[in-house]
Amino acid sequence: MFPAVELDGVRKAFGAHLVLDEVSLRVERGERVALLGESGSGKSTLLNLVAGLESPDAGFVRVLGHEMHALDADGRARVRREHVGFVFQAFHLLAHLSAVQNVCVPLLLAGERADDAQRRAAHWLDGVGLGGRLNALPRELSGGEQQRVALARALVHEPELVLADEPTGNLDPANAQRALDGIASTIERCGAALVLVTHSEQAARIAERRVRLQRQTLEDEPVAAPPRAPRSARR
Repeated sequence: MFPAVELDGVRKAFGAHLVLDEVSLRVERGERVALLGESGSGKSTLLNLVAGLESPDAGFVRVLGHEMHALDADGRARVRREHVGFVFQAFHLLAHLSAVQNVCVPLLLAGERADDAQRRAAHWLDGVGLGGRLNALPRELSGGEQQRVALARALVHEPELVLADEPTGNLDPANAQRALDGIASTIERCGAALVLVTHSEQAARIAERRVRLQRQTLEDEPVAAPPRAPRSARR
């Protein structure tokens, strides 16, 4: 079985600015990895390469066995749509859609019937504690609630890989911890792999492995693995 993410010898530059140099990374299925580094160190660039939003100048990027850089735009979009969930710092909720409608979006894009999508979206919102806020618009939700809607949207199609880019950067410490607990427990429940880009030590604690990006390369850091549910409890 292919790993969730595999980068080998990846190099990426923007003009004369070298961002990543001979970077290699392997993330197993179900593994939670925190990618740390200072602002501007290339963390988001690496995440964009995994997502197929950028192409490497050298090396290769595989996601669940798919060579992202070798696919055309439609192929990369299909991998993202079918296998990947995204959680962003800015949430990117659609302002004119309710919570449940926002969570429906990935399912509708995948061709699911509207009534089936509505039921699944409501189930996931209930799972993140928002069963009573299905019809609320984003402006009617707190930052922490919006983050939970974004998490439900990222996981509603049961992806095998979740990419999170500073998902708690806009939250106060208390709401950030609630969101992180929700991310960890929900991902554990559905068995997805996680690549979490962050500069926050608080956020990094939900990962079982930490990798720091510095001087255009990756270095593993020792970390005590957080407790995990028995394998039989995972998908």
